[in-house]
Amino acid sequence: MGMSDAQRTDTPLRADEVTTLRAFLDFHRDTLRWKTDGLDQAQLATPLAPTTMTLGGLLKHLAFVEQNWTIQVLHGRPSLAPFDDAPWDEDHDWEWHSAAGDSPQELRVLYDAMVAASDHAIDEALARDGLDTLAAREHRHGGGRFSLRWILVHLIEEYARHNGHADLLREAVDGLTGQ
Repeated sequence: MGMSDAQRTDTPLRADEVTTLRAFLDFHRDTLRWKTDGLDQAQLATPLAPTTMTLGGLLKHLAFVEQNWTIQVLHGRPSLAPFDDAPWDEDHDWEWHSAAGDSPQELRVLYDAMVAASDHAIDEALARDGLDTLAAREHRHGGGRFSLRWILVHLIEEYARHNGHADLLREAVDGLTGQ
């Protein structure tokens, strides 16, 4: 295994809001990398009954989540490849299902590319109006536009939930445990 628990981003005990939010987001990104590191394609495609969720599916789903919230919602830009021409009408969970056909390297490269694009989009928004930057898109159920602050907290929440899944999936695959 290449990455370990000790290599994850440390979260500061005392820092400004932006530094704290970004450190927690990076901590959770690193946790997902750690939980999926060193596994082959079959291991990344192994579900843990009764769910069909896999570690590879988590990587691809969170790559989608990153670009969806920061590229599409925050900036109102088109979805990035491969999500831009995915057959969403045929399979609403395409990213979860298609991950089984992707190699570990493809999944990791896609994930890291979407994280980099997301970080760039976050930097752009921070430079504009800081955490108070409003998203280009409105909430689909009304209530107005999301703030960058809300988007960052939501990304942290999304990772925290899915990293719990990753803990269980990884332990089932090869016995690796740890938070």
